[in-house]
Amino acid sequence: MSQEKLKIVMYPWLAIGHHTTFLHLSNKLAERGHTIFFLLPTKTQSKLNQFNLHPDLISFIPITIPHVEGLPQGAETTADIYFQMGPLLRHAMDLTQPLVDSLLKEIKPHLVFFDFTHWLPALARRLGIKSVFYNIVSPASLGYLLHHMPDADALSKPPTDFPPSAVKLYPHEFRLGRQLTTLKEYGSDMTFLQRFALSVDECDALGFKSCREMEGKYCEFLEKKHKKPVILAGPVLPDPPTVSLDETWANWLDQFEVKSVIFCAFGSEAILKLDQFQELVLGLEITGLPFLAALKPPEGCNTVEEALPEGFKNRTEKRGVIHGGWVQQQLILSHPSIGCFVTHCGSGSLSEGMVSECQLVLIPHMGDQFINARLMGEELRVGLELKKGEEDGLFTKEAVTETIKLVMEEESEIGKEIRANHGKWRDFLLTIQLEDSYMVEFVQKLTSLVT
Repeated sequence: MSQEKLKIVMYPWLAIGHHTTFLHLSNKLAERGHTIFFLLPTKTQSKLNQFNLHPDLISFIPITIPHVEGLPQGAETTADIYFQMGPLLRHAMDLTQPLVDSLLKEIKPHLVFFDFTHWLPALARRLGIKSVFYNIVSPASLGYLLHHMPDADALSKPPTDFPPSAVKLYPHEFRLGRQLTTLKEYGSDMTFLQRFALSVDECDALGFKSCREMEGKYCEFLEKKHKKPVILAGPVLPDPPTVSLDETWANWLDQFEVKSVIFCAFGSEAILKLDQFQELVLGLEITGLPFLAALKPPEGCNTVEEALPEGFKNRTEKRGVIHGGWVQQQLILSHPSIGCFVTHCGSGSLSEGMVSECQLVLIPHMGDQFINARLMGEELRVGLELKKGEEDGLFTKEAVTETIKLVMEEESEIGKEIRANHGKWRDFLLTIQLEDSYMVEFVQKLTSLVT
C-alpha cells in the first residue's frame, strides 16, 4: 500500500465554510497524486469550481438534498436558511444516507472524510472503508465542548484534565453552549453534541487542520481521552483561486490607500439581531475609515438595505458598502487596501486572516467560535476580541470603533503587540516546507490506517 495512491471520499457539512475547508485539503492531497470524490449539493458546485485546482483528480459529485418540511424550497446549505433551521438541514443531510451508501459501494474508496454525518463511520465500516472525522473546529474546541457531556452545567469551566489555557466561556456563551447539550435534534433522540460524540467514538481517526506548535497540548488531550490517532494536516493554507477578484470590488477597493479599508465578514451562518446589526455598521461608520461588510440580513429583514440605520447610506455612500451576498473573501483579504479584518472567528476565516497582512478583530457568535476567539485573542495574541456584555453578550458601536482603532492605529501599544505576534505566526505558517512536512506525515498516517 505504501506506493499506492489513496482514493478518498469527502462529505462535509452543508455550509460553504466547511466545503472550502475540505476542498483546500483535497487540493493538498491531489497535489500528491491522490484521487478525491467530493460530495456536495448541486447548486454549490458553481461556487467551488474556482477553488478546485486539480479537476483531473478532484471529482465533484453533485447530490440532491431532500426537502424537509419547514425548510425553504430548494435549500441546500446554511446560506439558504436561518440559523434556527439548522436541525432541519441536518435531518435533510441524514436523509442522504441511502444515496451515500450506494455511492461508496460504487466508488470503493480507501477512506471517507466527514464531519456532521455521525452515521457515516458505521456505514463505511460495513463496506471495509476507514473513516476520518475531519474537524473544521479546533482541537481545543472539540476537547472543551465535547467533554462536558452529559453535564451541561459544567460548560462554564474547562473539563477535568483539560490543559492549562486561556479557554473559557462567558455566561451568555455558556447558555448558548448549553443548548447544544440539551436540545434534541429534529426527528432524533440525540442532541447536537451527541452527534459529535458518536462521530468521535465511531471513527477510525480524528483529523484537524492544525499544527502541534499551536495546539499540541489539546491534541494530546484528545488522543489520551479517545485512544485513537489524532492526525494533523498542518496549516492547509488555501492556494490562490484560479479567478481574479470581481472587477466591481477590485475597482472599488483600488480607490483607497494601502491598508486603510476595514473588511467585515461573518460567514454564511451568522445572523445578527437587528439592533446588533445596526450597532456593528454604525461602529464601522464612526471609525471614519472606508469599509466593506459582507453580512447576512439580520433577523426579521429580507435585505441588508432595509436594516440600515436612518441616514446611514447617505452618510457613507462614498466610503462604505454593506453587501448582503457572498463575496470572494480570500481575494478581498489579499487586496493591498485592506488593513483590518473583522471576523466571526470561523475556522476557515481565521486561517485566511492569519496568513493575510490584515489586523484581526474578533467577534465570535456561536459554539467553537468563542473558543477560537480565546485562542487567537488571549493565548496567541494575534487579534483583539471585541468586548461584549458577559451576561447578555451585547456589544456597542463604541466598542466596535475602539477595537478596530486599537489594532489599526500605528501608535497603539496593544496594536503593536498584536501586529508583532500576528507577523510572527504568519511567518511561521508561511515557512517553506512546513506545510509539506505536515502533509507527508498526514498521508503516511492515512496510509497506515488502511494497511
